[in-house]
Amino acid sequence: MTLFLWGVLPYLVLVLLVAGLLWRHRYDRFGWTTRSSQVYESKLLNIASPAFHYGILFVLVGHLVGLFVPESWTAALGVSEHAYHLFSLYGGTAAGVVTVAGIALLVYRRRTRAPVFRATTANDKLMYLVLVAAIVLGMAAKLAHSSGDGYDYRHSLAPWARSLFTLGPDTGAMAGVPVLYQVHAVIGMVLIALVPYTRLVHMFSAPVQYLFRPYVVYRSRDPKRLGPRPERRGWETTRR
Repeated sequence: MTLFLWGVLPYLVLVLLVAGLLWRHRYDRFGWTTRSSQVYESKLLNIASPAFHYGILFVLVGHLVGLFVPESWTAALGVSEHAYHLFSLYGGTAAGVVTVAGIALLVYRRRTRAPVFRATTANDKLMYLVLVAAIVLGMAAKLAHSSGDGYDYRHSLAPWARSLFTLGPDTGAMAGVPVLYQVHAVIGMVLIALVPYTRLVHMFSAPVQYLFRPYVVYRSRDPKRLGPRPERRGWETTRR
């Protein structure tokens, strides 16, 4: 089981991720969207959506730093292990709370607004369930091992994560990892595998073309000349 979870499952997730992205791009380009429901309700969405997106962005950055920035690098910048632990604990928890609050508002909106609820699929419900489980388990693992300098995952989880890119997964590094961290890692991998098959796929749709498109020119109309535009000279209607 250890070999499967930490030596096979990560690569299986990668295959599902890449294959799903290629399939969606080839056969479901019009479905590559968040399926926005703003047309049905916008008041709650304007609060919930920024909370979720900013929260999940900080959660993602925190995971990338924690797993792929070695302790020697932060030490070289003058960041002590205790300071790193405090920032990870309070910053990560705050980001997780904001994210969960955003998701809670999104779910409440979907459940209480009939048009939005009718547009909710079983796929959406599964996505919300796995996403909430991953975030809540991450916060639970962090808070359950928060005494002192907390659990130093940069000596176990982080080396294992980096070893995956060398195609030599260090499964032994996961042997002493607390159960909550292990469950969080497994649920996180399940979430990554689901990304191409849910509305989360839009995270790979950065509007890079906006940087190169021509300017859109907007012209205001003279308020004194509201109503139908007057006919321009040379374009009069032909009368017979």
